[in-house]
Amino acid sequence: MNKRSRLHLPAPPARPGERPDFSYVQISPAGAVARPEISVRARDIDYLAHELVRVLGDDAEAVGPWNPHLDPSDLQMGLRHMLLVRIFDERMQRTQRAGKISFYIRSLGEEAVSVAQCMALLPGDMLFPSYRNQGLHITRGMPIVDLMCQLLSNTRDMCKGRQLPVMYHSKANNIFTISGNLATQFPQAVGWAMAAAIKGEDHLAASWLGDGSTAAADFHHALTFAAVYQAPVILNVVNNQWAISTFQGYAGGEQRSFAARGSGYGVASIRVDGNDFLAVHAVTQWAAARARTGAGPTLIELVTYRVAGHSTSDDPSRYRAKDDHKFWPLGDPIQRLKAHLIRLGEWSEDRHETLIAELDALVAKSWQEAVTYGTLNEGPRLNADLMFEDVFKEMPQNLLRQRAAMRLQRT
Repeated sequence: MNKRSRLHLPAPPARPGERPDFSYVQISPAGAVARPEISVRARDIDYLAHELVRVLGDDAEAVGPWNPHLDPSDLQMGLRHMLLVRIFDERMQRTQRAGKISFYIRSLGEEAVSVAQCMALLPGDMLFPSYRNQGLHITRGMPIVDLMCQLLSNTRDMCKGRQLPVMYHSKANNIFTISGNLATQFPQAVGWAMAAAIKGEDHLAASWLGDGSTAAADFHHALTFAAVYQAPVILNVVNNQWAISTFQGYAGGEQRSFAARGSGYGVASIRVDGNDFLAVHAVTQWAAARARTGAGPTLIELVTYRVAGHSTSDDPSRYRAKDDHKFWPLGDPIQRLKAHLIRLGEWSEDRHETLIAELDALVAKSWQEAVTYGTLNEGPRLNADLMFEDVFKEMPQNLLRQRAAMRLQRT
């Protein structure tokens, strides 16, 4: 008797009230995955798209061929950046709940993605972030006052009041404007990388998007161009298991890894523990070396977990188990790096608490400064004339007339 075909529905790790089950996550032992030469052909490293590169074991020891052997000072700087991102996020979340900013997106549990990757790149490399990459700005030294002013849309807002909160950019730090239209940054990054190669520059481009955005056409367009022209680009898929309220299995992550999609295009692809600072740094360094030596693009899947809701407009308790992150098998990126530094004798609980207090004070002081440039309810205000600028090289007559009329009404 023939069986009828049935529609398959991917199952999330748990619904509200259930115990989370993350057994679907394929995890390789720390130090077990081989590290090939940077000149290797993409077709010869298909295993990297299915294994999981890990350096830090459960005992916080760094092991295996991917160990980047970073200086303790670099590890301490990475820990500082991640802590600042987390404290900044927490303060801005509370600020939004108090009605002082309109919207926010946290990167809780994903701090190592932005910080470790940014530290592995060079200042001249162009970054095309998504909306959960505030760690890129912090790691490249942007004052958090500037980030706060963008959230407030005040007179110091880098976007001049034209963007949603968290849609930062920084020309000085080579960080492209964030787009609310998902996945657009991937082909933009490939195009920038192609232009850099044409000009004979040594810089590369890197971009980030989430697991859900891999279903967008721009993702596939970017991979096609990157593969055909061997663009010096790193394309990062942050697989944090959720696309707003939709489990990553609905984007295709259940059947094969997201990294495996790059292999199908002939792009070197690698899957890494996104909560392991050392592994993320090492894999990014490896991909960057490939790009700079003409070996082509790399697709990196960073396996992590989105601890908080998608944004302040989201209530994760409606679609997933409470405190599910406590069951996540890859732990917390900050706690893991902290434990590693303590194991090395380069950190302590007292130093950690002192750093937290220092960063808490920095965030509080920065907010006090940010509000002096204007808030949602109080001035000073942005000059309304700004709405007519940065669009046309030479302003057309109809806009000139509209601006004149607006100025007349203000007098």
